[in-house]
Amino acid sequence: MEQIKILAYITAYEDNKAVKNCVEALKNQSFPINKIFIIDNSQIEPVLLSDYNNIIIEHHPENIGIGAGLNIALSFAQAQDYDFLWAFDQDSVPASDCLEILLEAYQRLSTQYKIAIIAPTAIDIKTNTVIEGAVFTKYRFIGCKHTNQVNFYECDSPITSGSLISIDKAKTISPPRADLFIDGIDLDYGLRFKQKGYSNLIITKAIMQHNFGNPLTVNFLSKKLYIHKYSALRHYYICRNHTYLDIKYSQGWYRFISLRHRIKYLIYTIAKIVLFDTKYKIVKIWACLVGTFHGLRIL
Repeated sequence: MEQIKILAYITAYEDNKAVKNCVEALKNQSFPINKIFIIDNSQIEPVLLSDYNNIIIEHHPENIGIGAGLNIALSFAQAQDYDFLWAFDQDSVPASDCLEILLEAYQRLSTQYKIAIIAPTAIDIKTNTVIEGAVFTKYRFIGCKHTNQVNFYECDSPITSGSLISIDKAKTISPPRADLFIDGIDLDYGLRFKQKGYSNLIITKAIMQHNFGNPLTVNFLSKKLYIHKYSALRHYYICRNHTYLDIKYSQGWYRFISLRHRIKYLIYTIAKIVLFDTKYKIVKIWACLVGTFHGLRIL
């Protein structure tokens, strides 16, 4: 494994502390990373890492988003003959043995699977719950049920953060969709690998902590629910991109069922905003409505 070349990649946006925590975790991996590549979309608080070596920072204050950043990083990795791109959001912290476990699993399982992405188990540090990958079932993406009873399991689309992407496999499909901007890029990219005949695996013993938004805990019908409070911009892209992707990948009659599901999601999301959000309710509701409409328009 000593000759494997790893390029780590971080999408950064207005949070120097989070970026430094992620970089520290990458620097402390038991299997060494060759270089860290950062796309910094910050305008107010640009990334400053003058004390670190082997880091490339490319500033984009215009904010090119996650999809376009991944494209740049993948192109760099291909041009520099890296074997893997290890992709991260800034608010992720992999355990010190995470990369080593992923690479050992990749080598062990490559005799059985044509692996495109191998990913760790992502733990939401605020709720102590697993952030699931996704599978596409007939008319929508749903969470892939996590279990610690096995060493690994397949899914269609691991979350972007923590995904170790094979550069050889990445060369065989079109790159992540830059136009999706900040949401659903992982769903589309992972599923396209699957449609090409590759496998995407999650390794249960490889652990990564991830800060998944700012959840609000509520009790509803005697059940504890986590309500994620998003900005209007995030609501727009969730509604737009998931409407587009769900219906795009549905076939035949299921496209109608997918449309019905997206309308139900829209109503449910608006209800949550009305009941639990405290700021910018009208703007967020409008973002959901316009996002859903635009998702249908680009089909």
